[in-house]
Amino acid sequence: MIIQTASWGELDIAEEQIYRFPKGMPGFEEETEFALISLEEGPFDYLQSTKEPGFAFLLGDPFVYYPQYEFELPEADTEELDIQSQVVIRCIISLKEQIDQSTMNLLAPIVLNPEKNLGKQVVLHHSPYQTRHPLWSENGSQPSAKAGE
Repeated sequence: MIIQTASWGELDIAEEQIYRFPKGMPGFEEETEFALISLEEGPFDYLQSTKEPGFAFLLGDPFVYYPQYEFELPEADTEELDIQSQVVIRCIISLKEQIDQSTMNLLAPIVLNPEKNLGKQVVLHHSPYQTRHPLWSENGSQPSAKAGE
């Protein structure tokens, strides 16, 4: 499948890279199909709309930055995504002009079922996590913050 992107122009995307988000993304319910584009250098991915070239999210592996990150996926979400065994968790990264100010949204992870190519952004209710956890500590290393810090 050929898709248009704002960052890379035309890309040839394999079928297994396409994820359906049946309910869209919060605030963007009409966007229901995305390509997961893995960046070869580092723990980052792009979640690129297959319909809107300028609509993409930078994603990161939260466990790289916060090894103690954990949450219980609500049963309704597990059923909706038809998760049997495999699950991939990514979080949206907000890049800032000053890169050391960049943050990761641990409150609303992107949950992907790679077996069924289904995805959903899950808002964790009653969670100690926030939408803006720093990617790096003040000294430039990975943060060692606990949930909510």
